[in-house]
Amino acid sequence: MAGITFDHVWKQYGEVAVLKDLTIEISDGEFLVLVGPSGCGKSTALRCLAGLEEITKGRIIIGDRVVNDVPPKDRDIAMVFQSYALYPHMSVYDNMAFGLNLRKVPKAEIDKRVKDAADMLDIRLLLDRKPKALSGGQRQRVALGRAIVRDPAVFLMDEPLSNLDAKLRVQTRAEISKLHQRLKTTFIYVTHDQTEAMTMGTRIAVMNDGILQQLDSPQNLYDSPANMFVASFIGSPAMNFFEAKIDRVGSGLGVVIGKDFVVPVPASKADTFGSHVGKDICFGIRPEDIHDSHYVARGVDESAKFTVQVNLTEAMGSEVYAYIEISGKEFIGRLDPRTTARPGQSLEIVIDMEKMHIFDRKSEVALV
Repeated sequence: MAGITFDHVWKQYGEVAVLKDLTIEISDGEFLVLVGPSGCGKSTALRCLAGLEEITKGRIIIGDRVVNDVPPKDRDIAMVFQSYALYPHMSVYDNMAFGLNLRKVPKAEIDKRVKDAADMLDIRLLLDRKPKALSGGQRQRVALGRAIVRDPAVFLMDEPLSNLDAKLRVQTRAEISKLHQRLKTTFIYVTHDQTEAMTMGTRIAVMNDGILQQLDSPQNLYDSPANMFVASFIGSPAMNFFEAKIDRVGSGLGVVIGKDFVVPVPASKADTFGSHVGKDICFGIRPEDIHDSHYVARGVDESAKFTVQVNLTEAMGSEVYAYIEISGKEFIGRLDPRTTARPGQSLEIVIDMEKMHIFDRKSEVALV
């Protein structure tokens, strides 16, 4: 097993920089998820670590060894791809054993490793089948098994669940998490799906345009996003944003969004936000922190209460997404499924201002 370090890594294709000064330290045995939109550099970072791409500047360290010039086969890593990459003419057993055969591992050891991995992934009965006789989920487990038998220091996974349907994705996600707990090996997992990132990662590295935006635990990313990009990327539906100002309202402070939309700042936050009075800010509130006033969770301060127009509702079973509007500002709330919200009607809502966020309007960096 081994820790990983990206030490000021740059990757350029001509004048185009795909990774820009990437610095991450990954502990031995950690499950790190690289997440971000398409083109953000997350898969490139993984390929650089695997040795499939040469870096332009910086160092990549596995354990205590700089591997910039080490070929992929000598880096002691195993990679699982989105496309499975199984040999169609080989059985499941032979696919899993292929890498070990190349390394001249004794046949008895190969047989033990393959069968142990097959038992771990519940594919023992599939060992004689060819890939064409397997479902998508079974093929992905074979690809995982081929990596497991290598007993590598690091597992790299590049969007391995993208080709699976929704139910299989949830099931395989849980299997990979259990696998990490069992093997206690370093996992680095790339995805664009923030749900996968939040449920699987020990820590998450959020990337955009080749730049690391924030590296933290899933809960800290959700509770304390470093900037508007992270705030909008983590959480579903995305956080609502409003151009606003913090101003003095009566004896306290308020977030002034529109003429008829002034949201009181809780007394507990007055000292924190007082230094930003008069500044142009972006005010952020997550959809789950907006409640139907008839179904407010216990402990939520109900002083930020408003009547809004309902434009659209989406019933999700366990909750209702309501697209609502006030003073020409449309936003979304995740409401209790018992809500009476109906399109074209008015609704009284409560905003939980203890969960508010404010960002600098120009830099988009969190102010608190």
